[in-house]
Amino acid sequence: MKTDVIIIGAGPTGLALACQLIRYGIDFVIIDKKETTTPHSKAIGVQARTLEIYEQIGLANKLIEQGAIAAKARMVVGGEVRGEIEFGELGKDMSPYPFVLIVEQGKHETILYDFIKANDKDVSWQTELESFTQDETGVKATVKNANGETETIEAKFLVGCDGAKSPVRHALGLTFEGITFERMFYVADVQIDWNFSHDAGHAFLLKNNLLAFFPMTGDGQWRIVGTFPEEFAKEEGDVLYEEIEVRIKRDTELDLDITKVNWFSTYKVHTRHVNKFSVGRCFLAGDSAHIHTPAGAQGMNTGIQDGYNLAWKIWTVLRGKADAVKILETYNEERLENAKNLLETTDRFFNMAASPDVFLSYFRRYVFPYVAGVAFSIDAVKKFVFPRVSQIGINYRHGSLSENADGNFKVKAGDRMPYFSVEGESIYDRLRQPKFHLLTFFDGNNNPPEISENDFTELMDFHSLPLYPAIAEIFGAKKSFVVFLRPDNYVAFISAQISAARLEKYLTEKLQ
Repeated sequence: MKTDVIIIGAGPTGLALACQLIRYGIDFVIIDKKETTTPHSKAIGVQARTLEIYEQIGLANKLIEQGAIAAKARMVVGGEVRGEIEFGELGKDMSPYPFVLIVEQGKHETILYDFIKANDKDVSWQTELESFTQDETGVKATVKNANGETETIEAKFLVGCDGAKSPVRHALGLTFEGITFERMFYVADVQIDWNFSHDAGHAFLLKNNLLAFFPMTGDGQWRIVGTFPEEFAKEEGDVLYEEIEVRIKRDTELDLDITKVNWFSTYKVHTRHVNKFSVGRCFLAGDSAHIHTPAGAQGMNTGIQDGYNLAWKIWTVLRGKADAVKILETYNEERLENAKNLLETTDRFFNMAASPDVFLSYFRRYVFPYVAGVAFSIDAVKKFVFPRVSQIGINYRHGSLSENADGNFKVKAGDRMPYFSVEGESIYDRLRQPKFHLLTFFDGNNNPPEISENDFTELMDFHSLPLYPAIAEIFGAKKSFVVFLRPDNYVAFISAQISAARLEKYLTEKLQ
């Protein structure tokens, strides 16, 4: 069997990558040793940046229909509500999806899988990677299917989306360094009969533990995430559900009735990342490359963005339009920096939520609940918090594909293209094609650049737009300028020099 890309693992990261490859017209084979998509809820938080990515392939609204917007969070201390934060419009004017979406991973995976099947592709379930080799021309993988038969698949590239224990990572000899938290985490999907309404999440602010309840779709259905104290000595898999329920009731200080348990799991949390995201023609994405605490609902969304970053780079190489070594090395460059930042962020989130530090513990229980509601209504706080949680603030400013050559713009090369409306529609509606985009914003005093045909123009589209005052404010521009976007809608360069020569210079130096 021959193909362009072999994907190992059909969780959210692998399935989302397959959807992107379909978008770019890239052939692939995706395998997984499971029987089908997960029946469990698992990761439930879908961030704005993920929805922006899904919007390009028509899946954002389908996912929203299956979930619920996290509209607000109540803070509970000593069994009493002490404060409330409104979340539903936290990112207003920053994204078309100014919220966190709560949707079960099982439903999420089904939507991705249905898209794959609707495009005449499928997952090879109950199929396991046995070994692989690579050289300068491609990869050969030996896999075993459900019948115990082995076959060889030849491809240009291989991507390991095969989880925290990743056989692909081990075979590549990559390290996975970091730490393991001493305390045990638990997660349970349950039905509860209690006095708190189903229209908000509930964070129980404790002295040195984490406990949060998230409303799920369905009457009385909740996701509970919490920790045992550090002195709790049992191993993963040895914890009985009854022990979890005792801990929940003790920490909530409530007489609640858990009437049904749909699913639960216990686990030790590791915070680790690989030393490299790629070796030759083999790549890692998702949990195979980075794992961390569940604080902030970042993990699954980051894995999806790994694939989004990689897919367009493979596309340019397969089309013969970019230097393979030059462009593919930027995947490791950009996503490794992001993984390092991610681990620092989630560690900070966790410390704020559960650290036993005396000062943090006091602030968490006796100060934060009373000021948070007001703080999160302030625009400056929203503009600080939402980009970090929603992942729209992720940037590649330090990357070699980002070029800040001229002009003092507020938006920098390496930033995600800002969200704004043009003539009543989202700018993203114009940027759905899987191509590079050249946008020229005119103040009325310049002519559009005359772009001559070259080897790259077939991979590009062109947009000429008026420099409306709101756009000038967002970019910090006083006169006409040009923005060149990568296919993942990150800014490659932004320039006041509106000329074909400016574009040619970037393409020659950075891609070709």
